[in-house]
Amino acid sequence: QVQLVESGGGLVQPGGSLRLSCAASGSIFSINVMGWYRQAPGKQRELVAAIASVGRTNYADSVKGRFTISRDNAKNTVYLQMNSLKPEDTAVYYCNLVVVSNTYWGQGTQVTVSS
Repeated sequence: QVQLVESGGGLVQPGGSLRLSCAASGSIFSINVMGWYRQAPGKQRELVAAIASVGRTNYADSVKGRFTISRDNAKNTVYLQMNSLKPEDTAVYYCNLVVVSNTYWGQGTQVTVSS
């Protein structure tokens, strides 16, 4: 059984920064993709950023230049450094792991950007 445990959400002022972490445990093959999605109230869940085990990254246009995704393969952990946060970044952020043909989700962590 694979589990994803997220941490690092919270309340931050516009222009501030937050760092999200997600640790995966269980039966995880070394070749996989880890990422972050977000869902704002009344909107569909959308991809924020993803990173493959070989290091290739993918970002939503709305976060390019502000967010950075990274991972520590030895710890099966993915990070999302979020800088220059905007009110429109407010959402529940979900960690995602795709390994072989299976997809796993974390429980979600709230990020609120407000003055």
